[in-house]
Amino acid sequence: MDRVLKAARASGSLNLSNRSLKEVPDDVYKSLDAVGEGENWWEAVELQKLILAHNDIQTLKQDLRNLPQLTVLNVSHNKLTNLPPAIGELQMLKLLDLSFNLIHDLPQQVGSAASLVKLDCSSNRLTSLPSSLGNCLNLSELKASNNGLTMLPEDLSKCSKMMKLDVEGNKLSMLSENVIASWTKLNELNAAKNCLSNVPESIGDLSRLIRLDLHQNRISSIPLSIKGCSSLTELYMGNNSLSSLPAEIGELSQLGTFDLHSNQLKEYPVEACKLQLSVLDLSNNSLSGLPSEIGMMTTLRKLLLAGNPMRTLRSSLVSGPTPALLKYLRSRLPSEEESGPSSSKKEDVVNKAARLSISSKELSLGGLSLSAVPAKIWESSGITKVDLSRNLIEELPVELSSCVSLEVLILSRNKIKVWPSAVLKLLSNLLCLKLDNNLLGQIPADGFQAISKLQILDLSANGGALPERATFSSLPMLLELYLRRMSISEVPSDLITLHQLKILDLSQNAIQSVPKGFKHLTSLAELDLTDNNISSLPPELGVLEPSLQALRLDGNPLRSIRRTILDRGTKAILQYLKDKIVDI
Repeated sequence: MDRVLKAARASGSLNLSNRSLKEVPDDVYKSLDAVGEGENWWEAVELQKLILAHNDIQTLKQDLRNLPQLTVLNVSHNKLTNLPPAIGELQMLKLLDLSFNLIHDLPQQVGSAASLVKLDCSSNRLTSLPSSLGNCLNLSELKASNNGLTMLPEDLSKCSKMMKLDVEGNKLSMLSENVIASWTKLNELNAAKNCLSNVPESIGDLSRLIRLDLHQNRISSIPLSIKGCSSLTELYMGNNSLSSLPAEIGELSQLGTFDLHSNQLKEYPVEACKLQLSVLDLSNNSLSGLPSEIGMMTTLRKLLLAGNPMRTLRSSLVSGPTPALLKYLRSRLPSEEESGPSSSKKEDVVNKAARLSISSKELSLGGLSLSAVPAKIWESSGITKVDLSRNLIEELPVELSSCVSLEVLILSRNKIKVWPSAVLKLLSNLLCLKLDNNLLGQIPADGFQAISKLQILDLSANGGALPERATFSSLPMLLELYLRRMSISEVPSDLITLHQLKILDLSQNAIQSVPKGFKHLTSLAELDLTDNNISSLPPELGVLEPSLQALRLDGNPLRSIRRTILDRGTKAILQYLKDKIVDI
Protein backbone atom coordinates (compact mmCIF):
# COMPACT_ATOMS: atom_id res chain seq x y z
CA MET A 1 0.00 0.00 0.00
CA ASP A 2 2.85 2.41 0.83
CA ARG A 3 4.31 1.90 -2.64
CA VAL A 4 0.94 2.63 -4.29
CA LEU A 5 0.41 5.77 -2.20
CA LYS A 6 3.91 6.97 -2.98
CA ALA A 7 3.25 6.54 -6.70
CA ALA A 8 0.00 8.46 -6.30
CA ARG A 9 1.81 11.42 -4.74
CA ALA A 10 4.04 11.49 -7.79
CA SER A 11 1.27 11.15 -10.41
CA GLY A 12 -1.79 12.67 -8.73
CA SER A 13 -3.77 9.51 -9.52
CA LEU A 14 -4.65 6.66 -7.12
CA ASN A 15 -6.43 3.45 -8.12
CA LEU A 16 -7.43 1.18 -5.23
CA SER A 17 -10.19 -0.73 -7.02
CA ASN A 18 -10.79 -4.45 -6.46
CA ARG A 19 -8.78 -4.66 -3.22
CA SER A 20 -11.53 -5.90 -0.85
CA LEU A 21 -11.17 -2.70 1.18
CA LYS A 22 -13.70 -2.20 3.97
CA GLU A 23 -12.62 1.40 4.55
CA VAL A 24 -10.49 4.03 2.89
CA PRO A 25 -6.91 4.03 4.31
CA ASP A 26 -6.31 7.15 6.41
CA ASP A 27 -3.17 7.99 4.43
CA VAL A 28 -5.34 8.56 1.36
CA TYR A 29 -7.04 11.47 3.09
CA LYS A 30 -3.72 12.90 4.29
CA SER A 31 -2.53 13.54 0.76
CA LEU A 32 0.66 15.63 0.84
CA ASP A 33 0.81 15.49 4.65
CA ALA A 34 1.78 11.84 4.30
CA VAL A 35 5.03 12.51 2.38
CA GLY A 36 7.46 10.01 3.80
CA GLU A 37 11.16 9.56 4.18
CA GLY A 38 12.97 9.40 0.87
CA GLU A 39 10.37 11.53 -0.89
CA ASN A 40 10.89 15.15 -1.94
CA TRP A 41 7.84 17.09 -0.79
CA TRP A 42 8.34 19.68 -3.52
CA GLU A 43 7.99 16.96 -6.17
CA ALA A 44 4.72 15.61 -4.75
CA VAL A 45 1.37 16.61 -6.28
CA GLU A 46 -2.10 16.82 -4.81
CA LEU A 47 -4.40 13.89 -5.51
CA GLN A 48 -6.58 14.62 -8.55
CA LYS A 49 -8.02 11.22 -9.42
CA LEU A 50 -9.21 8.67 -6.84
CA ILE A 51 -10.65 5.29 -7.88
CA LEU A 52 -12.09 3.14 -5.08
CA ALA A 53 -14.50 1.05 -7.16
CA HIS A 54 -15.40 -2.61 -6.49
CA ASN A 55 -14.58 -2.79 -2.79
CA ASP A 56 -16.61 -3.24 0.42
CA ILE A 57 -16.31 0.36 1.67
CA GLN A 58 -19.22 1.41 3.89
CA THR A 59 -18.36 5.04 4.65
CA LEU A 60 -16.36 7.98 3.40
CA LYS A 61 -14.99 10.34 6.05
CA GLN A 62 -15.34 14.08 6.33
CA ASP A 63 -11.56 14.05 5.79
CA LEU A 64 -12.45 13.98 2.10
CA ARG A 65 -12.17 17.76 2.34
CA ASN A 66 -8.38 17.31 2.58
CA LEU A 67 -8.32 16.48 -1.15
CA PRO A 68 -9.28 19.89 -2.62
CA GLN A 69 -7.71 19.21 -6.04
CA LEU A 70 -9.76 16.07 -6.69
CA THR A 71 -11.35 16.13 -10.17
CA VAL A 72 -12.42 12.46 -10.39
CA LEU A 73 -13.91 10.37 -7.57
CA ASN A 74 -15.15 6.87 -8.35
CA VAL A 75 -16.60 4.88 -5.45
CA SER A 76 -18.92 2.70 -7.52
CA HIS A 77 -19.74 -0.90 -6.54
CA ASN A 78 -19.23 -0.51 -2.78
CA LYS A 79 -21.53 -0.59 0.25
CA LEU A 80 -21.92 3.12 0.94
CA THR A 81 -25.17 4.15 2.60
CA ASN A 82 -24.50 7.89 2.51
CA LEU A 83 -22.13 10.55 1.25
CA PRO A 84 -20.35 12.97 3.65
CA PRO A 85 -21.28 16.67 3.42
CA ALA A 86 -17.58 17.34 2.81
CA ILE A 87 -18.22 16.35 -0.82
CA GLY A 88 -19.36 19.93 -1.35
CA GLU A 89 -15.89 21.24 -0.51
CA LEU A 90 -14.35 19.56 -3.55
CA GLN A 91 -14.55 22.62 -5.77
CA MET A 92 -12.52 21.04 -8.59
CA LEU A 93 -14.57 17.83 -8.82
CA LYS A 94 -15.79 17.12 -12.35
CA LEU A 95 -16.73 13.42 -12.30
CA LEU A 96 -18.47 11.70 -9.39
CA ASP A 97 -19.42 8.02 -9.73
CA LEU A 98 -21.54 6.66 -6.87
CA SER A 99 -23.25 3.89 -8.83
CA PHE A 100 -24.07 0.48 -7.36
CA ASN A 101 -24.11 1.37 -3.67
CA LEU A 102 -26.79 1.49 -0.97
CA ILE A 103 -27.20 5.25 -0.74
CA HIS A 104 -30.62 6.53 0.42
CA ASP A 105 -30.00 10.28 0.17
CA LEU A 106 -27.49 12.63 -1.40
CA PRO A 107 -26.54 15.59 0.83
CA GLN A 108 -27.57 19.07 -0.31
CA GLN A 109 -23.87 19.96 -0.11
CA VAL A 110 -23.22 18.01 -3.31
CA GLY A 111 -24.51 21.06 -5.16
CA SER A 112 -21.59 23.06 -3.80
CA ALA A 113 -19.24 20.97 -5.95
CA ALA A 114 -20.04 23.50 -8.63
CA SER A 115 -17.53 22.21 -11.22
CA LEU A 116 -19.36 18.88 -11.53
CA VAL A 117 -19.77 17.76 -15.16
CA LYS A 118 -20.79 14.11 -14.77
CA LEU A 119 -22.72 12.51 -11.91
CA ASP A 120 -23.56 8.81 -11.84
CA CYS A 121 -25.73 7.76 -8.89
CA SER A 122 -27.47 4.88 -10.65
CA SER A 123 -28.39 1.63 -8.89
CA ASN A 124 -28.78 3.01 -5.37
CA ARG A 125 -31.81 3.51 -3.12
CA LEU A 126 -32.53 7.15 -3.83
CA THR A 127 -36.09 8.45 -3.69
CA SER A 128 -35.15 12.02 -4.59
CA LEU A 129 -32.28 14.15 -5.85
CA PRO A 130 -31.15 17.30 -4.01
CA SER A 131 -32.39 20.57 -5.51
CA SER A 132 -28.88 21.97 -5.01
CA LEU A 133 -27.76 20.07 -8.13
CA GLY A 134 -29.15 23.07 -9.98
CA ASN A 135 -26.05 24.96 -8.80
CA CYS A 136 -23.84 22.65 -10.87
CA LEU A 137 -24.14 24.79 -13.98
CA ASN A 138 -21.63 22.67 -15.94
CA LEU A 139 -23.49 19.41 -15.35
CA SER A 140 -23.82 17.74 -18.76
CA GLU A 141 -24.39 14.08 -17.88
CA LEU A 142 -26.66 12.74 -15.14
CA LYS A 143 -27.22 9.04 -14.59
CA ALA A 144 -29.73 8.11 -11.90
CA SER A 145 -31.21 4.89 -13.29
CA ASN A 146 -32.51 2.04 -11.14
CA ASN A 147 -33.46 4.00 -8.04
CA GLY A 148 -36.84 4.95 -6.56
CA LEU A 149 -37.09 8.53 -7.83
CA THR A 150 -40.62 9.91 -8.01
CA MET A 151 -39.71 13.30 -9.49
CA LEU A 152 -36.77 15.41 -10.65
CA PRO A 153 -36.05 18.74 -8.91
CA GLU A 154 -37.19 21.82 -10.83
CA ASP A 155 -33.83 23.46 -10.11
CA LEU A 156 -32.24 21.13 -12.67
CA SER A 157 -33.59 23.59 -15.25
CA LYS A 158 -30.54 25.72 -14.43
CA CYS A 159 -28.28 22.99 -15.84
CA SER A 160 -28.56 24.28 -19.40
CA LYS A 161 -25.50 22.29 -20.58
CA MET A 162 -27.20 18.94 -19.95
CA MET A 163 -26.50 16.55 -22.82
CA LYS A 164 -27.33 13.10 -21.42
CA LEU A 165 -29.98 12.08 -18.91
CA ASP A 166 -30.58 8.49 -17.84
CA VAL A 167 -33.37 7.93 -15.32
CA GLU A 168 -34.47 4.48 -16.47
CA GLY A 169 -36.03 2.17 -13.89
CA ASN A 170 -37.47 4.68 -11.42
CA LYS A 171 -40.99 5.72 -10.37
CA LEU A 172 -41.29 9.00 -12.24
CA SER A 173 -44.88 9.96 -13.05
CA MET A 174 -43.95 13.06 -15.07
CA LEU A 175 -41.12 14.98 -16.70
CA SER A 176 -41.25 18.70 -15.97
CA GLU A 177 -42.14 20.90 -18.97
CA ASN A 178 -39.83 23.63 -17.67
CA VAL A 179 -36.85 21.35 -17.03
CA ILE A 180 -37.09 19.64 -20.43
CA ALA A 181 -37.47 22.98 -22.23
CA SER A 182 -34.28 24.28 -20.62
CA TRP A 183 -32.14 21.36 -21.82
CA THR A 184 -31.83 22.49 -25.44
CA LYS A 185 -28.44 20.74 -25.81
CA LEU A 186 -29.77 17.35 -24.75
CA ASN A 187 -28.92 14.56 -27.21
CA GLU A 188 -29.83 11.48 -25.15
CA LEU A 189 -32.88 11.01 -22.92
CA ASN A 190 -33.65 7.66 -21.34
CA ALA A 191 -36.70 7.58 -19.08
CA ALA A 192 -37.73 3.99 -19.82
CA LYS A 193 -39.36 1.76 -17.20
CA ASN A 194 -41.07 4.50 -15.20
CA CYS A 195 -44.70 5.52 -14.60
CA LEU A 196 -44.95 8.34 -17.15
CA SER A 197 -48.43 8.99 -18.48
CA ASN A 198 -47.45 11.59 -21.08
CA VAL A 199 -44.60 13.14 -23.03
CA PRO A 200 -44.07 16.85 -22.23
CA GLU A 201 -44.99 19.30 -25.01
CA SER A 202 -41.60 20.93 -24.55
CA ILE A 203 -39.95 17.81 -26.01
CA GLY A 204 -40.23 19.67 -29.30
CA ASP A 205 -37.63 22.18 -28.07
CA LEU A 206 -34.95 19.48 -28.14
CA SER A 207 -33.74 19.91 -31.71
CA ARG A 208 -30.43 18.18 -30.89
CA LEU A 209 -32.01 15.07 -29.38
CA ILE A 210 -30.67 11.96 -31.11
CA ARG A 211 -31.95 9.13 -28.91
CA LEU A 212 -35.25 9.10 -26.98
CA ASP A 213 -36.15 5.99 -24.97
CA LEU A 214 -39.53 6.01 -23.21
CA HIS A 215 -40.39 2.31 -23.47
CA GLN A 216 -42.31 0.57 -20.70
CA ASN A 217 -44.29 3.50 -19.32
CA ARG A 218 -48.01 4.38 -19.40
CA ILE A 219 -47.91 6.92 -22.22
CA SER A 220 -51.15 7.22 -24.19
CA SER A 221 -50.16 9.83 -26.78
CA ILE A 222 -47.21 11.54 -28.45
CA PRO A 223 -47.49 15.35 -28.70
CA LEU A 224 -47.56 17.08 -32.10
CA SER A 225 -44.48 19.01 -31.00
CA ILE A 226 -42.38 15.86 -31.54
CA LYS A 227 -41.68 17.20 -35.04
CA GLY A 228 -39.27 19.66 -33.41
CA CYS A 229 -36.90 16.79 -32.57
CA SER A 230 -35.35 17.15 -36.01
CA SER A 231 -32.13 15.23 -35.16
CA LEU A 232 -33.87 12.18 -33.69
CA THR A 233 -32.46 8.89 -35.04
CA GLU A 234 -33.78 6.43 -32.43
CA LEU A 235 -37.23 6.49 -30.81
CA TYR A 236 -38.31 3.75 -28.42
CA MET A 237 -41.99 3.82 -27.40
CA GLY A 238 -42.64 0.08 -26.89
CA ASN A 239 -44.74 -1.21 -23.99
CA ASN A 240 -46.92 1.86 -23.59
CA SER A 241 -50.63 2.63 -24.17
CA LEU A 242 -50.49 4.38 -27.55
CA SER A 243 -53.67 4.06 -29.59
CA SER A 244 -52.61 6.41 -32.39
CA LEU A 245 -49.64 8.35 -33.75
CA PRO A 246 -49.61 12.03 -34.79
CA ALA A 247 -49.08 12.72 -38.50
CA GLU A 248 -46.18 14.97 -37.45
CA ILE A 249 -44.11 11.84 -36.78
CA GLY A 250 -43.54 11.80 -40.54
CA GLU A 251 -41.42 14.96 -40.23
CA LEU A 252 -38.63 13.20 -38.29
CA SER A 253 -36.46 12.93 -41.38
CA GLN A 254 -33.43 11.48 -39.54
CA LEU A 255 -35.30 8.70 -37.74
CA GLY A 256 -33.80 5.27 -38.40
CA THR A 257 -35.15 3.08 -35.58
CA PHE A 258 -38.77 3.33 -34.43
CA ASP A 259 -39.93 0.87 -31.76
CA LEU A 260 -43.68 0.77 -31.14
CA HIS A 261 -44.13 -2.83 -29.99
CA SER A 262 -46.77 -3.76 -27.42
CA ASN A 263 -49.07 -0.76 -27.69
CA GLN A 264 -52.71 -0.44 -28.82
CA LEU A 265 -52.20 1.02 -32.28
CA LYS A 266 -55.06 0.43 -34.72
CA GLU A 267 -53.36 2.01 -37.72
CA TYR A 268 -50.01 3.29 -38.93
CA PRO A 269 -50.36 6.82 -40.39
CA VAL A 270 -49.67 7.31 -44.10
CA GLU A 271 -47.67 10.45 -43.23
CA ALA A 272 -45.14 8.28 -41.37
CA CYS A 273 -44.49 6.24 -44.52
CA LYS A 274 -42.06 8.86 -45.78
CA LEU A 275 -39.65 8.13 -42.92
CA GLN A 276 -36.28 6.67 -43.94
CA LEU A 277 -36.44 3.92 -41.32
CA SER A 278 -34.21 0.86 -41.16
CA VAL A 279 -36.13 -0.78 -38.29
CA LEU A 280 -39.87 -0.48 -37.56
CA ASP A 281 -41.29 -2.62 -34.76
CA LEU A 282 -45.11 -2.73 -34.79
CA SER A 283 -45.44 -6.13 -33.14
CA ASN A 284 -48.17 -6.82 -30.56
CA ASN A 285 -50.53 -4.00 -31.45
CA SER A 286 -54.13 -3.94 -32.80
CA LEU A 287 -53.34 -3.44 -36.49
CA SER A 288 -55.73 -5.10 -38.92
CA GLY A 289 -53.86 -3.84 -41.96
CA LEU A 290 -51.09 -1.56 -43.24
CA PRO A 291 -51.11 1.42 -45.63
CA SER A 292 -49.76 0.40 -49.04
CA GLU A 293 -47.40 3.40 -48.85
CA ILE A 294 -45.21 1.46 -46.42
CA GLY A 295 -44.07 -0.40 -49.52
CA MET A 296 -42.22 2.77 -50.54
CA MET A 297 -40.08 2.65 -47.39
CA THR A 298 -37.25 0.99 -49.30
CA THR A 299 -34.71 1.60 -46.53
CA LEU A 300 -36.58 -0.78 -44.19
CA ARG A 301 -34.47 -3.80 -43.31
CA LYS A 302 -36.70 -5.07 -40.54
CA LEU A 303 -40.48 -4.66 -40.22
CA LEU A 304 -41.89 -6.59 -37.25
CA LEU A 305 -45.63 -7.31 -37.25
CA ALA A 306 -46.15 -10.46 -35.15
CA GLY A 307 -49.03 -10.35 -32.66
CA ASN A 308 -51.38 -8.16 -34.72
CA PRO A 309 -54.90 -9.24 -35.87
CA MET A 310 -53.99 -8.76 -39.55
CA ARG A 311 -56.93 -9.35 -41.88
CA THR A 312 -55.75 -7.71 -45.10
CA LEU A 313 -52.38 -9.49 -45.31
CA ARG A 314 -51.60 -13.18 -45.63
CA SER A 315 -49.86 -14.69 -42.60
CA SER A 316 -47.02 -15.86 -44.83
CA LEU A 317 -46.34 -12.22 -45.79
CA VAL A 318 -46.56 -10.99 -42.19
CA SER A 319 -44.10 -13.59 -40.91
CA GLY A 320 -41.95 -13.68 -44.06
CA PRO A 321 -38.96 -11.55 -45.13
CA THR A 322 -39.43 -7.78 -45.06
CA PRO A 323 -38.47 -7.18 -48.75
CA ALA A 324 -41.23 -9.53 -49.92
CA LEU A 325 -43.82 -7.72 -47.81
CA LEU A 326 -42.70 -4.30 -49.06
CA LYS A 327 -42.85 -5.51 -52.66
CA TYR A 328 -46.40 -6.74 -52.15
CA LEU A 329 -47.50 -3.45 -50.57
CA ARG A 330 -45.94 -1.51 -53.46
CA SER A 331 -47.91 -3.62 -55.90
CA ARG A 332 -51.14 -2.36 -54.31
CA LEU A 333 -50.25 1.28 -55.00
CA PRO A 334 -51.83 2.93 -58.04
CA SER A 335 -49.42 3.64 -60.90
CA GLU A 336 -48.17 7.17 -61.49
CA GLU A 337 -50.51 7.50 -64.45
CA GLU A 338 -53.46 6.44 -62.33
CA SER A 339 -52.60 8.55 -59.35
CA GLY A 340 -51.53 11.73 -61.09
CA PRO A 341 -54.05 14.60 -61.09
CA SER A 342 -55.57 15.85 -64.34
CA SER A 343 -53.89 18.71 -66.22
CA SER A 344 -56.52 21.22 -65.12
CA LYS A 345 -56.27 20.14 -61.52
CA LYS A 346 -52.48 20.33 -61.67
CA GLU A 347 -52.70 23.90 -62.89
CA ASP A 348 -55.07 24.79 -60.06
CA VAL A 349 -52.67 23.27 -57.52
CA VAL A 350 -49.69 25.11 -59.02
CA ASN A 351 -51.57 28.44 -59.05
CA LYS A 352 -52.70 28.00 -55.45
CA ALA A 353 -49.18 27.10 -54.32
CA ALA A 354 -47.78 30.13 -56.13
CA ARG A 355 -50.26 32.42 -54.34
CA LEU A 356 -49.30 30.98 -50.97
CA SER A 357 -45.61 31.42 -51.74
CA ILE A 358 -45.99 35.19 -51.92
CA SER A 359 -46.16 35.34 -48.14
CA SER A 360 -44.39 32.12 -47.16
CA LYS A 361 -41.58 32.29 -49.76
CA GLU A 362 -41.95 28.50 -50.03
CA LEU A 363 -43.38 26.58 -52.97
CA SER A 364 -44.38 22.92 -52.55
CA LEU A 365 -45.31 21.01 -55.71
CA GLY A 366 -44.45 17.45 -54.79
CA GLY A 367 -46.25 14.38 -56.14
CA LEU A 368 -48.09 16.09 -59.05
CA SER A 369 -46.60 13.96 -61.86
CA LEU A 370 -45.20 17.16 -63.41
CA SER A 371 -42.97 16.58 -66.43
CA ALA A 372 -41.60 20.14 -66.44
CA VAL A 373 -40.80 22.84 -63.91
CA PRO A 374 -43.70 25.36 -63.84
CA ALA A 375 -42.83 28.95 -64.76
CA LYS A 376 -44.67 30.03 -61.60
CA ILE A 377 -41.49 29.23 -59.67
CA TRP A 378 -39.31 31.98 -61.12
CA GLU A 379 -42.28 34.33 -61.28
CA SER A 380 -42.56 34.18 -57.47
CA SER A 381 -40.30 36.95 -56.21
CA GLY A 382 -37.87 36.17 -53.42
CA ILE A 383 -38.78 32.48 -53.10
CA THR A 384 -36.42 30.63 -50.72
CA LYS A 385 -37.64 27.01 -50.86
CA VAL A 386 -38.90 24.85 -53.73
CA ASP A 387 -40.08 21.24 -53.35
CA LEU A 388 -40.50 19.41 -56.67
CA SER A 389 -40.08 15.90 -55.30
CA ARG A 390 -41.95 12.85 -56.65
CA ASN A 391 -42.56 14.17 -60.16
CA LEU A 392 -41.45 13.19 -63.69
CA ILE A 393 -39.05 16.08 -64.34
CA GLU A 394 -36.11 15.22 -66.61
CA GLU A 395 -34.25 18.53 -66.72
CA LEU A 396 -34.20 21.95 -65.07
CA PRO A 397 -34.80 25.07 -67.17
CA VAL A 398 -32.11 27.77 -67.08
CA GLU A 399 -34.80 30.25 -65.98
CA LEU A 400 -34.77 28.60 -62.55
CA SER A 401 -31.39 30.25 -61.94
CA SER A 402 -33.20 33.61 -61.66
CA CYS A 403 -34.42 32.52 -58.21
CA VAL A 404 -31.32 34.05 -56.62
CA SER A 405 -32.79 33.90 -53.09
CA LEU A 406 -33.31 30.15 -53.27
CA GLU A 407 -31.89 28.34 -50.24
CA VAL A 408 -33.61 24.91 -50.42
CA LEU A 409 -34.16 22.94 -53.65
CA ILE A 410 -35.75 19.49 -53.33
CA LEU A 411 -35.76 17.38 -56.50
CA SER A 412 -35.99 13.90 -54.96
CA ARG A 413 -37.61 11.08 -56.96
CA ASN A 414 -37.65 12.59 -60.44
CA LYS A 415 -36.01 11.53 -63.72
CA ILE A 416 -33.18 14.05 -63.94
CA LYS A 417 -30.26 12.62 -65.94
CA VAL A 418 -27.81 15.52 -66.23
CA TRP A 419 -26.19 17.51 -63.40
CA PRO A 420 -27.82 21.00 -63.63
CA SER A 421 -24.57 23.03 -63.70
CA ALA A 422 -26.02 25.98 -65.60
CA VAL A 423 -28.74 26.47 -62.99
CA LEU A 424 -26.70 25.81 -59.87
CA LYS A 425 -23.86 28.19 -60.71
CA LEU A 426 -26.25 31.14 -60.30
CA LEU A 427 -27.94 29.91 -57.11
CA SER A 428 -25.23 31.31 -54.85
CA ASN A 429 -27.39 31.22 -51.70
CA LEU A 430 -28.30 27.54 -51.96
CA LEU A 431 -27.96 25.74 -48.59
CA CYS A 432 -29.84 22.48 -49.24
CA LEU A 433 -29.92 20.37 -52.43
CA LYS A 434 -31.72 17.03 -52.63
CA LEU A 435 -31.30 15.09 -55.87
CA ASP A 436 -31.75 11.58 -54.49
CA ASN A 437 -33.54 8.88 -56.48
CA ASN A 438 -33.00 10.35 -59.94
CA LEU A 439 -31.16 9.01 -63.02
CA LEU A 440 -28.05 11.18 -62.76
CA GLY A 441 -25.07 10.43 -64.94
CA GLN A 442 -21.58 11.29 -63.78
CA ILE A 443 -21.32 14.68 -62.08
CA PRO A 444 -18.68 17.00 -63.67
CA ALA A 445 -15.38 17.31 -61.80
CA ASP A 446 -16.18 20.95 -60.99
CA GLY A 447 -19.85 20.25 -60.26
CA PHE A 448 -19.75 21.23 -56.59
CA GLN A 449 -17.71 24.43 -56.93
CA ALA A 450 -20.70 26.65 -57.71
CA ILE A 451 -22.58 25.60 -54.54
CA SER A 452 -19.82 26.14 -51.96
CA LYS A 453 -22.27 27.40 -49.30
CA LEU A 454 -24.19 24.13 -49.31
CA GLN A 455 -24.96 22.64 -45.88
CA ILE A 456 -27.13 19.64 -46.91
CA LEU A 457 -26.55 17.45 -49.99
CA ASP A 458 -28.45 14.26 -50.83
CA LEU A 459 -27.35 12.30 -53.92
CA SER A 460 -28.63 8.90 -52.76
CA ALA A 461 -29.73 6.24 -55.27
CA ASN A 462 -27.85 7.75 -58.22
CA GLY A 463 -25.41 4.95 -58.91
CA GLY A 464 -22.19 6.04 -60.63
CA ALA A 465 -22.96 9.75 -60.35
CA LEU A 466 -19.91 10.79 -58.29
CA PRO A 467 -17.00 12.39 -60.17
CA GLU A 468 -13.98 10.17 -60.83
CA ARG A 469 -11.92 12.37 -58.55
CA ALA A 470 -13.42 13.41 -55.22
CA THR A 471 -14.40 17.09 -55.11
CA PHE A 472 -16.09 17.37 -51.73
CA SER A 473 -13.41 19.80 -50.56
CA SER A 474 -15.38 22.39 -52.58
CA LEU A 475 -18.13 22.12 -49.93
CA PRO A 476 -16.38 23.25 -46.70
CA MET A 477 -19.64 24.22 -44.95
CA LEU A 478 -21.39 20.88 -45.47
CA LEU A 479 -23.23 19.59 -42.38
CA GLU A 480 -25.15 16.63 -43.85
CA LEU A 481 -24.14 14.37 -46.74
CA TYR A 482 -26.24 11.44 -47.98
CA LEU A 483 -24.62 9.00 -50.46
CA ARG A 484 -26.83 5.97 -49.91
CA ARG A 485 -27.09 3.42 -52.75
CA MET A 486 -24.48 5.12 -54.94
CA SER A 487 -22.54 1.99 -56.00
CA ILE A 488 -19.51 3.33 -54.14
CA SER A 489 -16.70 0.81 -53.64
CA GLU A 490 -14.23 3.22 -52.07
CA VAL A 491 -14.84 6.15 -49.72
CA PRO A 492 -14.05 9.45 -51.51
CA SER A 493 -10.68 10.53 -50.16
CA ASP A 494 -11.46 14.19 -49.54
CA LEU A 495 -14.48 13.55 -47.32
CA ILE A 496 -12.00 13.94 -44.45
CA THR A 497 -11.72 17.66 -45.30
CA LEU A 498 -15.35 18.25 -44.24
CA HIS A 499 -14.58 19.25 -40.67
CA GLN A 500 -18.08 20.63 -39.99
CA LEU A 501 -19.86 17.48 -41.18
CA LYS A 502 -22.38 16.13 -38.63
CA ILE A 503 -24.24 13.44 -40.62
CA LEU A 504 -22.66 11.10 -43.18
CA ASP A 505 -24.72 8.34 -44.80
CA LEU A 506 -22.75 5.82 -46.88
CA SER A 507 -25.17 2.93 -46.44
CA GLN A 508 -26.11 0.34 -49.09
CA ASN A 509 -22.88 0.60 -51.08
CA ALA A 510 -19.96 -1.78 -51.71
CA ILE A 511 -17.41 -0.12 -49.42
CA GLN A 512 -14.75 -2.50 -48.11
CA SER A 513 -12.74 -0.27 -45.79
CA VAL A 514 -13.09 2.88 -43.68
CA PRO A 515 -10.26 5.43 -43.94
CA LYS A 516 -8.18 6.19 -40.84
CA GLY A 517 -8.65 9.84 -41.78
CA PHE A 518 -12.22 9.73 -40.50
CA LYS A 519 -10.69 10.60 -37.12
CA HIS A 520 -10.46 14.19 -38.42
CA LEU A 521 -14.27 14.44 -38.76
CA THR A 522 -14.50 15.68 -35.18
CA SER A 523 -17.99 17.19 -35.59
CA LEU A 524 -19.54 13.94 -36.81
CA ALA A 525 -22.61 12.90 -34.80
CA GLU A 526 -24.00 10.19 -37.12
CA LEU A 527 -22.18 7.77 -39.42
CA ASP A 528 -24.24 5.22 -41.35
CA LEU A 529 -22.24 2.36 -42.90
CA THR A 530 -24.99 -0.27 -42.99
CA ASP A 531 -25.12 -2.82 -45.80
CA ASN A 532 -21.57 -2.56 -47.13
CA ASN A 533 -18.67 -5.07 -47.35
CA ILE A 534 -16.67 -3.79 -44.38
CA SER A 535 -14.81 -6.54 -42.51
CA SER A 536 -12.83 -4.35 -40.08
CA LEU A 537 -12.76 -0.83 -38.66
CA PRO A 538 -9.68 1.32 -38.02
CA PRO A 539 -8.99 1.86 -34.29
CA GLU A 540 -8.65 5.58 -35.07
CA LEU A 541 -12.43 5.74 -35.41
CA GLY A 542 -12.55 5.49 -31.61
CA VAL A 543 -11.18 9.04 -31.39
CA LEU A 544 -14.64 10.29 -32.44
CA GLU A 545 -16.11 9.28 -29.05
CA PRO A 546 -18.05 11.04 -27.51
CA SER A 547 -19.03 13.35 -30.43
CA LEU A 548 -20.16 10.41 -32.60
CA GLN A 549 -23.55 9.44 -31.17
CA ALA A 550 -24.80 7.00 -33.82
CA LEU A 551 -22.57 4.51 -35.66
CA ARG A 552 -24.60 2.08 -37.79
CA LEU A 553 -22.84 -1.08 -38.97
CA ASP A 554 -25.57 -3.68 -39.58
CA GLY A 555 -25.26 -5.69 -42.76
CA ASN A 556 -21.45 -5.79 -42.85
CA PRO A 557 -19.23 -8.92 -42.57
CA LEU A 558 -17.39 -7.51 -39.56
CA ARG A 559 -14.99 -10.06 -38.13
CA SER A 560 -12.65 -7.89 -36.09
CA ILE A 561 -15.24 -6.95 -33.42
CA ARG A 562 -17.12 -9.48 -31.34
CA ARG A 563 -20.91 -9.59 -31.72
CA THR A 564 -21.35 -8.93 -27.98
CA ILE A 565 -19.63 -5.56 -28.43
CA LEU A 566 -21.55 -4.71 -31.61
CA ASP A 567 -24.84 -5.45 -29.86
CA ARG A 568 -24.03 -2.96 -27.09
CA GLY A 569 -24.11 -0.08 -29.55
CA THR A 570 -22.12 2.94 -30.62
CA LYS A 571 -20.47 3.88 -27.34
CA ALA A 572 -19.18 0.35 -26.67
CA ILE A 573 -17.83 -0.01 -30.22
CA LEU A 574 -15.99 3.32 -30.11
CA GLN A 575 -14.53 2.57 -26.69
CA TYR A 576 -13.35 -0.82 -27.95
CA LEU A 577 -11.66 0.81 -30.94
CA LYS A 578 -10.17 3.53 -28.77
CA ASP A 579 -8.61 0.94 -26.51
CA LYS A 580 -6.93 -0.58 -29.57
CA ILE A 581 -5.07 2.61 -30.42
CA VAL A 582 -1.35 2.33 -29.67
CA ASP A 583 -0.42 5.89 -30.48
CA ILE A 584 -2.92 8.48 -31.53
